Amino acid sequence: MASNLIILTGASRGLGAAMAEQLLLPGHVLLCISRRINDALGSKALAAGAQLEQWPRDLADPAAVAGQVERWLGTFDAARFDGATLINNAGAIGRVGPLDECSNAELSSALRVGLEAALLLSAAFLRATRDWRARRKLLNISSGLGRRAMAGNAVYCAAKAGMDHFSRAVALDEAHRGSGTRIVSLAPGVIDTDMQAQLRASGASGFPDQRQFLAMKAQGQLATPHAAAARVLAYLQRDDFGSQPVADLRD
Repeated sequence: MASNLIILTGASRGLGAAMAEQLLLPGHVLLCISRRINDALGSKALAAGAQLEQWPRDLADPAAVAGQVERWLGTFDAARFDGATLINNAGAIGRVGPLDECSNAELSSALRVGLEAALLLSAAFLRATRDWRARRKLLNISSGLGRRAMAGNAVYCAAKAGMDHFSRAVALDEAHRGSGTRIVSLAPGVIDTDMQAQLRASGASGFPDQRQFLAMKAQGQLATPHAAAARVLAYLQRDDFGSQPVADLRD
């Protein structure tokens, strides 16, 4: 049986919770990092024979969390795992509306959670596992808004665009090293999550595309978190994972 270590951020709800549940498999060691613990995962891990750790952490303080992750990874034998994966899923949309209507604290927190945390955790993961025999993968959960600007979402668009581009750069670094580590920044499509609910509830004056999001919900165009998680994890297992460092499940 293959032994795999997976680190997943933003695992307490939505897409992250659905991925966490589907990653609870025999032989898996799963570390979930979220602001809140997902109580339902504990009993499911026991039933599945998976090893689960949950850390309640605020990724608005990413340097501290990245340091803890690096030290935790350093406790494992370099020959233990067949595979090691980091999934940077956590994100924050912040206040919906024009940039100047958001406070500096709101903008800073959203950018730290959505971009800085992913970058620092990726660096920690790569450093700590550099000498591991495991096949290493790094999956960043991006968004179409990282590739298409939308009014009222400047900080979220910036975070996801930054995630895409740092993934391209890291892919070049790893190819130059010949390390075999593969990285993808993946847009998972439109999913029925709390973030979507926040967009639909936003005022049209600060979010001109509100009507479009209301229509997608009314017309049943949103994927469930469970279905989207299954597609994301299937992509993670593809033989060509990493051949394109920026990808979209809808392509």
